[in-house]
Amino acid sequence: MAKKPGPRSSKLSVYLYIPNIIGYIRVLLNCFAFSQCLSNKILFSIPYFLSFVCDAVDGWCARKFNQVSTFGAVLDMVTDRISTACLLVVLSQLYKPGLSFLSLLALDIASHWLQMYSTFLTGKTSHKDVKDSSS
Repeated sequence: MAKKPGPRSSKLSVYLYIPNIIGYIRVLLNCFAFSQCLSNKILFSIPYFLSFVCDAVDGWCARKFNQVSTFGAVLDMVTDRISTACLLVVLSQLYKPGLSFLSLLALDIASHWLQMYSTFLTGKTSHKDVKDSSS
């Protein structure tokens, strides 16, 4: 008789889902990109762009392989917010007026927080659930 995996091993496997591995790659690409952002704009642009290509791929993989998880959704959202925040901070240092970029950063964080909060208030489990027409 086959032994069922315990709760610890089933939780561990979530960290090894294909979309989550792509998420880890996104984090590494962003770390490398931002380490180069002030010294080499081309070397910054390529991994930053690849990170956003991976953002589309990880969502596709999650649906294709039925590997949707709360951890993956949080990893994806946090990676998106941090990469956008870092980009806006860098742009605020390079271009004037920097306050406009920092205002965009505040808008990005506030709008996503409000979206997540309102999602959970309506009883939905995901902010990407737009099946009904409620506002």
